[in-house]
Amino acid sequence: MLFKRVKSLDQILATAEKKGLTRQLGPFQLTMLGIGAIVGTGIFVLTAEAGQKAGPGMMIAFVIAAVVCALAALAYAELASMIPVAGSAYTYTYGVLGEGIAWIVGWALVLEYTIAASTVCAGWAGYVNGLLTHAGFGLPHFLQVGPMDGGSFNLLACLIGLAITLLLVLGTSKSAKVNTVLVLVKITALIVFIFVALPAVKDQNFTPFVPNGWGSPMGGIGVLGAAASIVFAYIGFDAISTAAEETKNPNRNIPIALIGSLSVCTIFYLLVSYAAVGSVGAQPMLGQNGLALEPGTPAFAAACDASQALVCSKEALAHVVRLLNHNSLASFIAFAAGIALPSVILTMTYGQTRIFFTMSRDGLLPSKLAKIHPRFHTPHVITLITGTFVALFGALFPVGILADITNSGTLFAFIMVAIGVLILRRTQPDRPRPFRTPLPWLVCPLAVVGCLLLFLNLSKEAKITFFVWGAIGLVVYYLYGYRKSHLANGTEPS
Repeated sequence: MLFKRVKSLDQILATAEKKGLTRQLGPFQLTMLGIGAIVGTGIFVLTAEAGQKAGPGMMIAFVIAAVVCALAALAYAELASMIPVAGSAYTYTYGVLGEGIAWIVGWALVLEYTIAASTVCAGWAGYVNGLLTHAGFGLPHFLQVGPMDGGSFNLLACLIGLAITLLLVLGTSKSAKVNTVLVLVKITALIVFIFVALPAVKDQNFTPFVPNGWGSPMGGIGVLGAAASIVFAYIGFDAISTAAEETKNPNRNIPIALIGSLSVCTIFYLLVSYAAVGSVGAQPMLGQNGLALEPGTPAFAAACDASQALVCSKEALAHVVRLLNHNSLASFIAFAAGIALPSVILTMTYGQTRIFFTMSRDGLLPSKLAKIHPRFHTPHVITLITGTFVALFGALFPVGILADITNSGTLFAFIMVAIGVLILRRTQPDRPRPFRTPLPWLVCPLAVVGCLLLFLNLSKEAKITFFVWGAIGLVVYYLYGYRKSHLANGTEPS
């Protein structure tokens, strides 16, 4: 039943033309959109968590995650150039595997985009709260963190989520211009960090290199566990494909932006991780049994109490620079992160609203959600709803938990896209492909295997959440989308 309703690619393109968004993004803005999504909490905040899971071996974890995401990016580039409409993996799956599987993918993408945006809200608040505290203007503790971290409500995380939502309502072009400025600020901060930390690298800080091994049967710890978490540092690239319907010359510009942004970010990540590990070390905190503690647990928090270890920091890069006695530069990096991380929130929230917009346009969600503002030409209803949840989740939950849940939905979507490329190569070999995945029968299977390996190494809680969320999504589909689908009823959006 899940595979019966397949919407042809020609139908998808025709629907987008009838009720589409304005094409206003060029290749530079689109690449900046990708870099803005990729470089963020993953490198500014999750570097510490990766160190706890893998020690200095987190550098290998960055490479593993980059390779898997690069394979998935090549698959995304082919489908995005063939189907330049909003919706990302959801739209591609609808045209290849059918409506039911497409719904599951779209539902999984909620975990990627909405919760990813919330993750960055919480990460941004950690940097800004730290900066304010060092300046003597810190908020009360109960307003700095959510209930699971011993507080009540992360006020700054909520406020930044709401601010980005309003910016997106005002218009894509306006938000893209702001995003470009924020990306440049963020890249400047990383360059400063590299120049300060790289000369301080010492060989002894890399020993032992893999203190926790390569992985554990339950996932979460080791190099593979770190790689599964670090996927979060790369996932923003697929947000580019959600902007396909608002991109000028998408057949050319989307592949350029996908591959270009991922390449630039990978180089920065390797330099930053090498400099961070080599300059101050990144050995994990151990429990009484001699094993590494799981990040985000009360035992880990207790072990980190008053510790200056990199793995304990909530503002990892600024913390490294402070340990190197460059306090003013540390404050600059913290300030830059506070200024620039909202670009990631913007891109993730943007991506989720466009996926819901497309699902609504297909009849799988109420049509009112796809209503476009007459003045700003944006899907304002779904943007406001999504942004409200982003703000609330960021205010109530900690970064680590949100990041792993995000990755579960992301890896599932990557798998579906890679499979979709292979199916279309068989079923529609003559369809124009402005960008062709090189060696598809090698690249796509490797992408699937890599994503499965990383999924299995996520924390147990993240995997359970993914399957429970998927079950809820199937119930919602059969109660509403299955009956209201435009494809099933032979109707078109008005």
